[in-house]
Amino acid sequence: MSSSATSPTTPITGRNARNDWWKSSVIYQIYPRSFVDSNGDGVGDLPGILEKMDYLQELGVDALWLSPFYPSPQYDHGYDVADYFDVNPDFGTIHDIAQVIDRAHARGMRVIIDIVPNHSSSEHAWFQEALKSIPGSPERDRYYFRFSGDEPPNNWRSVFGGPAWSPVYPLTEREDDKGWWYLHLFDPHQPDWNWDNADVWALFEEILRFWCDMGVDGFRVDVAHGLVKAAGLPDTADPDIRLTGAPAIAPYFDQEGVHDIYRHWRAILDEYGPDKMMVAEAWLSHPERSAQYVREDEMNHVFNFDILYCGWNPEEMRQIMAQTAEANERVGAVNTWVLSNHDVVRHSTRLGYPYGATIADGIGPADPQPDATLGLRRALAMTTFLLGLPGAMYLYNGEELGLPEATTLRPEDRVDPTWERSGHRILGRDGARVPLPWAKGAANAGFSSGKPWLPQPEGWEEKAVSEQVEDPTSPLHHYRTAIELRHELGLGEGNLEIVDSHPDLLLVRNDTTTLAMNMGPVDLPVPVTGEVMIASNDQGVRREEDSLVLSPNTSVWIAD
Repeated sequence: MSSSATSPTTPITGRNARNDWWKSSVIYQIYPRSFVDSNGDGVGDLPGILEKMDYLQELGVDALWLSPFYPSPQYDHGYDVADYFDVNPDFGTIHDIAQVIDRAHARGMRVIIDIVPNHSSSEHAWFQEALKSIPGSPERDRYYFRFSGDEPPNNWRSVFGGPAWSPVYPLTEREDDKGWWYLHLFDPHQPDWNWDNADVWALFEEILRFWCDMGVDGFRVDVAHGLVKAAGLPDTADPDIRLTGAPAIAPYFDQEGVHDIYRHWRAILDEYGPDKMMVAEAWLSHPERSAQYVREDEMNHVFNFDILYCGWNPEEMRQIMAQTAEANERVGAVNTWVLSNHDVVRHSTRLGYPYGATIADGIGPADPQPDATLGLRRALAMTTFLLGLPGAMYLYNGEELGLPEATTLRPEDRVDPTWERSGHRILGRDGARVPLPWAKGAANAGFSSGKPWLPQPEGWEEKAVSEQVEDPTSPLHHYRTAIELRHELGLGEGNLEIVDSHPDLLLVRNDTTTLAMNMGPVDLPVPVTGEVMIASNDQGVRREEDSLVLSPNTSVWIAD
């Protein structure tokens, strides 16, 4: 397939023109369904993203990461891909994505897109061919089809709940398919690719080349640790392992064979130049395992989910930072920080609960509610602290507005497949995906003129961009200031040195800048007397004799 008719030509200029732009970048995740709806159908789209290019540039981010926009039946909101070479009509056209890439480049921003290599949609042409073919055919070998009679081939469970195997019959209504099963680690509409099959390797090489030809600058690799399954598909010791919040080794996660795939992909991207990057969504058991994905001949980033799930605990934070930095240094990789995304409870809500609270499965109106004020203060402190660290930082759309999780969604409004697959036991991820508020007083807070695909909570418009853009005390203003200062000081390219301090005070040196965060319950002195360049809470820092005093739940950057 050729994309030459729509390939963008605008070159990157400014600080992101360099080949290693990804080493110190601030990357902004756009969840297209929830960003901006341009046509009133209640679903965000690519033209909506085009409308907000100036906003994104003014935020100061270096790159945009777009969650899937491919043709899809949307059983998992785009992560069930039916065609990897086109755009879902709900989101726009192939011309629209070309325009997004082109206009982002014109503003000095790179573009990263999702690639989903663990599974396809059951509506993908190859899976439909497999269903039409006989057992044991080459078409079926592209996926995992196994004969095991009346019971599934093994005890694997779906990440979304229920068995990871579904019967082929009655999908085909053929007698010879009775007793045959196909594998789906997620929804039954998401059959797993068989990466022992050469056709699958060739398909994804074509996919990578197609989008590189379109001008994309990188790929976020979905379920990067899950492509390869252990030989023989043995039972797992823990059938209840979930993708998020419970990293562990299983026969279908973190198998050594995945690294052969990514070394192959690295070679392909290198043909296009050293500025093409990959980031792994890999839920792993330890920073040492994560670092294996960012060796020199594999990926460039791996999300630091240990930090994301850490919670408000200084000792755990200190340990994770040290282990991460040490493991990445051994393989020559940069650190990659993240606090929120479309799969987890927003961190401004997570941090409003006591340390250790179990909320990974979502929050509903009947659950204990967070301390919203405390959560936002801690979220701003944590984000400010991480933005001051060397390496790359990922932001999730809406966090710059201080958006919390939507915790009051009604059962009838939930659409996450986890909700249904778990028998309504697991609330799922809808609360993090509620459409963004842009304008107070506009229909649906400026997101859409039609009914949004998920309802916005009461009071959502009070957090709208229109209410924050000129307010110097707003989260949006703070994010813009912190990102701009990070670039001016070159903090993304600095060096991480953890300094001994009070157990509740997190203290880090990044070249000539000191980062401090008070994670304890009382005011604490910071043993540095330099200029405070930014504070997550302006009322949370004061001078006292030869030191600065930091209030609880506050972070600062201090110049020498």
